[in-house]
Amino acid sequence: MTKGSRAGGALAEGLKLIAQDEEDLMVFSSLLQDALVRVGDMRFLPSTRRFALVLNRFVWEGEGAARTRRPLRTRTGLHFENVRSAKARGIPLADEAHVLELLAIVSNEDESGLSIDLVFAGGGQIRLEVETVEAQLRDLTRPWTAKSRPAHD
Repeated sequence: MTKGSRAGGALAEGLKLIAQDEEDLMVFSSLLQDALVRVGDMRFLPSTRRFALVLNRFVWEGEGAARTRRPLRTRTGLHFENVRSAKARGIPLADEAHVLELLAIVSNEDESGLSIDLVFAGGGQIRLEVETVEAQLRDLTRPWTAKSRPAHD
């Protein structure tokens, strides 16, 4: 994985990361846990074999990570390359304003090939059938103060 800025500069410059294997995807998953995405901000582009989305990412690293600091969010772009298909389950695709909460990004490999699942709260899921793991994550805005900090049992 390559990174455009060190953790100390992540809030000023934002993250720029590349995932090239399953271990890198685990890092993406931890950084994007609790990110919010509108259904209308996700697209599969079959002609370029890309799946792209823009999320409001909770800033888990740096100042945003410390419980004594103010919670932060930032707009983050994420895209996956070499996507053969994208299938949604449990997501109201016709409601572009519907907001989903991303819980995890999970890769699976079996006899049918490699897939990447975007798992959302409430049981929604998007499965990307891919040739290889090739993804990019990039913060698009400076962080802003979030209304609350995500909490889990």
